Amino acid sequence: MAVYGYARVSSRTQNEDRQIIALCEAQVPKRNIFIDKQSGKDFDRPMYQNMLCKLKADDVIYIQSIDRLGRNYEEIMQQWKLITKEMGADIVVIDMPLLDTRRGKDLMGTFLTDIVLALLSYVAENERTNIKRRQAEGIAAAKAKGIRFGRRPLPLPDNFPDVYDLWKRKEISLTEAAGRCGMPRSTFYDKAKKI
Repeated sequence: MAVYGYARVSSRTQNEDRQIIALCEAQVPKRNIFIDKQSGKDFDRPMYQNMLCKLKADDVIYIQSIDRLGRNYEEIMQQWKLITKEMGADIVVIDMPLLDTRRGKDLMGTFLTDIVLALLSYVAENERTNIKRRQAEGIAAAKAKGIRFGRRPLPLPDNFPDVYDLWKRKEISLTEAAGRCGMPRSTFYDKAKKI
């Protein structure tokens, strides 16, 4: 029986240390901890897939909480079934002791686990929806205040007005105009349209 741990954060800037500490406290060997730094919207994650390739019957996967496994209700349910029923491995959710498939393998235990899993999977997906909504509202509020996103546009080269005039009078091609200004054709064209 091998023991694995899985940790996930949604972006490269987030820190997974809290999850690693919880997995180590659960006696998961550090070499068996798989970490992904990407969204939980689906299970197309490299380290998660690597872990599944190593998984065998009677192995155990520890995760800190169900939302670290994923944030898509349907896919969480599918992965849970794949791991526990088809592969014959167990899952332990550290912060939810009812979600420990090593215990209660009788009908009542399975029933309770399925109910709790369905509820928590729903909550995880609902939170993902709320995060996206709050993010969109925050972006809209910032834009309404005049805050711009993305990097600042580079200043136009000094020769841009002269080159623009030549291009506008069709004395030079778009390609030549962009080359004289040291910018891609699409950038030159976008800047020219704004003028």
